[in-house]
Amino acid sequence: MTDQLQMVDPVTRYPSIEPPKQHQEEPGLDATLEPQTDRGQDTYRGTGRLEGRKALISGADSGLGAAVAIAFAREGADVALTYLPAEERDAEWVKGVIEESGRTAVLIPGDLADKDFCASLPKTAADALGGLDILVNNAGKQIAQEEIADITDEQLEQTFDVNILSMFRVVRAALPLLPKGASIINSTSVQAYKPSETLLDYASTKAAINAFTKGLAQQLGPQGIRVNAVAPGPFWTPLQVSDGQPKEKLPKFGKDTYLGRAGQPTEVAPAYVFLASAESSYVLGETLNVNGGMPTP
Repeated sequence: MTDQLQMVDPVTRYPSIEPPKQHQEEPGLDATLEPQTDRGQDTYRGTGRLEGRKALISGADSGLGAAVAIAFAREGADVALTYLPAEERDAEWVKGVIEESGRTAVLIPGDLADKDFCASLPKTAADALGGLDILVNNAGKQIAQEEIADITDEQLEQTFDVNILSMFRVVRAALPLLPKGASIINSTSVQAYKPSETLLDYASTKAAINAFTKGLAQQLGPQGIRVNAVAPGPFWTPLQVSDGQPKEKLPKFGKDTYLGRAGQPTEVAPAYVFLASAESSYVLGETLNVNGGMPTP
């Protein structure tokens, strides 16, 4: 596999997978996903862009969050990872990759639907890391339903709690800890612009994240804290097989992009690295779309 610094054909850089129909109980694990994902463990080479930085990443045990955590570590950052207790197996794997990269990894299991956990999370991370200057709000809940009538109040409230309300709560708690030059990066989605009929609640939260990001960037810019977002397209992660997609759609997942394939998590990590680093010092309130060419505003 080529690393991220080599020139390659993006169509063939990663295989055009046809995942078999499969199911995992929510929240899903990378460890048992078929086929396995590429989180950059063998290919991501850092260039020191985040040397000495301290990052907190939610949902960093698997998928996109795991790839970002590995990339940050390879760029020189120490990383605190949050995840649900059921995802401990994946989190321990990411911790091992980070430590093999010569950086510190701190594991903080908990549920972002819990207000108290959100309120205590940034200080827990800062105490363990010796500071905090990057916050990545990445964790997400996605459950596909064919009809709006099938979306229960419980699912609706949990999706909003995890996907958007937790961002308000975690940012509020983090602000007293963040110095000038800090970066906040929120994970939104192509669903904010092109919502699937089966993901009404999820897509609605992602559109809210875009507005939250732009408004917060205006508030915090004068304080020297930059806020931006990344909007991934169809990436192959455990989210898709733990009821995130209808099972019959899995074999063709991502085939409708202009590259003709789903993305691998390591392909989105450089966008987060850029927004976290001083290289993007004049970038605020931006949403970087990493979606295989799907048109967005």
